Amino acid sequence: EVKLVESGGGLVQPGGSLRLSCAASGFYFPSADMMWVRQAPGEQIEWISSIDEYGTLPSYADSVKGRFTVSRDNAKNTLYLQLNSLNTDDTAMYYCGKGYYWRGDNERGQGTQVTVSS
Repeated sequence: EVKLVESGGGLVQPGGSLRLSCAASGFYFPSADMMWVRQAPGEQIEWISSIDEYGTLPSYADSVKGRFTVSRDNAKNTLYLQLNSLNTDDTAMYYCGKGYYWRGDNERGQGTQVTVSS
């Protein structure tokens, strides 16, 4: 059974930073492309970043490019997302998911809440 557990969210002031983690189990993580998506209240899910199995091909949505960095540690079966220069538009529930392209039905975790507020 695929299990993805996100952590690291919280309340942060505008301009602040957070590091999200996603612990993966139930599948062979080193062979899996992975992604991060987010969902703000009342909004559809937004894909924000993906990374290939080797960690050499990251991609980002324009809304986060230059501020967020995706990475992975295959030895620890863990996916990361470093969030810098946060603004109120980044407030959302953040999910990690399997795959490189968001199809709408990708397996994903329960999410971790990021709230950016002064």
